[in-house]
Amino acid sequence: MSMAANQRIRFHLDLSYDQYLAVYQGLAKTVTTIADDGRRIVFPAGNIQRYLTKTGIQGYFEMELTAANKFVDIKKLN
Repeated sequence: MSMAANQRIRFHLDLSYDQYLAVYQGLAKTVTTIADDGRRIVFPAGNIQRYLTKTGIQGYFEMELTAANKFVDIKKLN
């Protein structure tokens, strides 16, 4: 029995601190962006909280999902 491989989705984020602050205020619970492959992706904002700085969240990221589209991890790439 072969297991389906996890999928990896790469995307850029450029959120200001104020945009991310909406999460703490309860106004926003998800982040929506367009992946490199053109897919619109939506995920819980808490998944990227560890990358929040005084200027917000900027960078190139890779999200790993199981074959069943369950969240595994998000890494910041260089």
